[in-house]
Amino acid sequence: MKFVAFERAKQGTGASRRLRVTGRTPGIVYGSGEPQLIELDHNALWHTIKKEAFHASVLDMEIDGKTQQVLLRDFQMHPFKQQILHIDFQRVDATTKLHMKVPLHFHGDENSPAVKTDGCIANHVMTEINVLCLPADLPEFISVDLSSLKKGASLHLNDIALPKGVTAVTHGKNNPVVVSVVVVASAEPTADAAAAATPAAAPAAAKGAPAAKAAPAAKAPAAKK
Repeated sequence: MKFVAFERAKQGTGASRRLRVTGRTPGIVYGSGEPQLIELDHNALWHTIKKEAFHASVLDMEIDGKTQQVLLRDFQMHPFKQQILHIDFQRVDATTKLHMKVPLHFHGDENSPAVKTDGCIANHVMTEINVLCLPADLPEFISVDLSSLKKGASLHLNDIALPKGVTAVTHGKNNPVVVSVVVVASAEPTADAAAAATPAAAPAAAKGAPAAKAAPAAKAPAAKK
């Protein structure tokens, strides 16, 4: 994925504030050499930053007609405005392994026995994983097939086939759960529950006896003349 940046001459809070007023976003590129101050068009950056690939892949940054490979490392948002205040990139060294978060793309759960036959749902416990790999091996996402999910079972990290050259980083957790199978409670009451909820009919009504007539109201005594 490619984007365009421009060299930034001034730094500091005041300079960055004036830059934002003109529709630019200040940024920096660091790693493997001297840090480089940059600025980007805010509108273009605002639309680009919504793309998943911008967060989880090696980017081609063009600046002054030259292209260098970088990774998005951080960005700061305004507390309530739709505005990116600052953005950080890291230069990529082709021979140095990267530690990155890669999103998981799930598919096939609607065809699994758990969902199709047993009325369960697939609960995505993890939506991304940490990986370690060389820049050339970094995947944009990792595809996870859920078509073999069964009731009462879970999908663990070791069950996922990772791309060549990619190693999962679990931070001490041993084979964490990625997807769990959850049984959906039935909305319709069972036959026993329906019977228990139905009030017992009156004996007279069960035998078909006519309802008792109401006693006539007592007449008030006539007033004496």
